[in-house]
Amino acid sequence: MTEPIKIIVKSSGDIKIHTFISSYEDNNIANATHIIESKNILVIIDGQFLTPFAKEFRAYADSINKPIDRLYISHRHPDHWFGVCDAFDDVALYTLSETLNFIQEHGEESRKDHIPKLGADLVPKKVVVPENIVMPGVEIIDGVTYVFDRIVDTEIDYLLTIKLPELKTYIVQDLIYSGTHLYLTKDMDHWIQVLSEMLVSDYDLFLAGHGLPADKNEVVENVKYLTAAKKAISQGKKNDTFKDFMLTRFPSRECPGIFDIYIPRLFDGASPF
Repeated sequence: MTEPIKIIVKSSGDIKIHTFISSYEDNNIANATHIIESKNILVIIDGQFLTPFAKEFRAYADSINKPIDRLYISHRHPDHWFGVCDAFDDVALYTLSETLNFIQEHGEESRKDHIPKLGADLVPKKVVVPENIVMPGVEIIDGVTYVFDRIVDTEIDYLLTIKLPELKTYIVQDLIYSGTHLYLTKDMDHWIQVLSEMLVSDYDLFLAGHGLPADKNEVVENVKYLTAAKKAISQGKKNDTFKDFMLTRFPSRECPGIFDIYIPRLFDGASPF
């Protein structure tokens, strides 16, 4: 596997924000996970997908030489929580109640479903269920203000987002795909509405779930992408015809392997796992 990308995105006083992006190569989808480093502790956002990247992400976090206080799982898609099971099973895990329930009820089924697709070496050996539920609201953690929100019906049915108002930073995860092709769902209209609200917010740095940290220009590009996808579907394009249209319309976006993940679910009603 190729090397991941490790970036210190922002530094302000005692706070540093780190982003770790898995490979864009070999049909990967550039999973982005983040570390909020404050004066005394680390807070982790998501845990990577494939086991080797998850373990390397943990090694990077450990190299900062501060204790990991907690890890937030943004949503139930396995590329955001699989890595938690192998690399962060000793850390306090927090997520929305809907995500916790999904992992508890369907996590093992999802894990087994991915073994023939990915190979046993890339899939966690067990499922770890988060034990802490996050509610929308404000919390001060090691002197940093965290604003938690529950976003519904966008790229996923339930998504945890986190705002850091003092840093004008918004951890949006899969609300934005930065420079990569998007994982599309039936909820594109509402997704566009949420992105449009982000454009008039006070936040100027958006930490995506795939690809590099983004600004409002990339938010606009995501709106353009969703609008084009909606139009293509309204014209009857689906499956390979739809994929070919989007690849041609957006030739510079990376990670085309994601089409093969979501298209069966978008058009043919395949399993959500």
